Amino acid sequence: MRYETNGGDRPAMRAGSPRTAAVEAAARIVAAGGRRAAVGVVLGTGLGGLADRLEDRWVMPAADTGWLATSMATGHAGRIVFGTLSGVPVAMLQGRVHGYEGFPPETLTRGVELLVALGVRRLLLTNASGGLRPDMVSGELVVVTEHIDLVRRPWGQALEPRADGTSCVTFYDSALAETAIGAVRRANVAARKGTYAFLSGPSYETRAEYRMLRRIGADVVGMSTVPEVVAAARMGVPLVACSVVTNVARPDAPDKTDAEDVCRMAATAAEGVWAILGAVVAQGGNPPCAS
Repeated sequence: MRYETNGGDRPAMRAGSPRTAAVEAAARIVAAGGRRAAVGVVLGTGLGGLADRLEDRWVMPAADTGWLATSMATGHAGRIVFGTLSGVPVAMLQGRVHGYEGFPPETLTRGVELLVALGVRRLLLTNASGGLRPDMVSGELVVVTEHIDLVRRPWGQALEPRADGTSCVTFYDSALAETAIGAVRRANVAARKGTYAFLSGPSYETRAEYRMLRRIGADVVGMSTVPEVVAAARMGVPLVACSVVTNVARPDAPDKTDAEDVCRMAATAAEGVWAILGAVVAQGGNPPCAS
């Protein structure tokens, strides 16, 4: 089997499953009071407050899972939150770890592995990003339909290999992307589809790098998400990814941006992200996988 990208077909990815330690962590969490879930969410910078909107919430610090690493990045609380939305069980990660924090590639996928081990059948991945198109506005949402990986590590390589061969899903589910765009626009939030460029960070891009990224076809740039996307695809889990434009790159008239600014601006896009989650729940609210 093969998967498609904007550049055409490439060799199929090796199918995988969550590592044994992720499955064991999921069992411990459920035994402690957590729950199996149908929909999983990774909340990026500035979006952690969305977890407070879930009903019937149950929370565990990442460090207590025995599997998740704890992020030191601004705007990443480092917790897993369980609850329901429209009666559908949802599991949310409030934050993620990043390669620039010193974590190896096999650690960056632990979050999505845990969500899949908890039974998740649909994923919503979110992040904060820099906008690269001059017509963009801060607070706009970009539903990611492709990425440019400028870090190039073996994402998902640590997954347990599956005997059933190769994965045949695309990185970004086109039906979920259409659903997401419609939901955001109905919420009266600016939105478009686009390509996400993944850099390692932690520094923001130079003016020359902004110009390069525009020329190679990127619409937004950030420091996360792609490892999770690749791992989810290897595990055969459909996903939608959305990127909050927290600042717009203007190489010839640059503005100063810091992590606190990014957090504040990302929070203003919460309604659009919540609308996407509602749409994903409506489409993917099947009963969670059996333990």
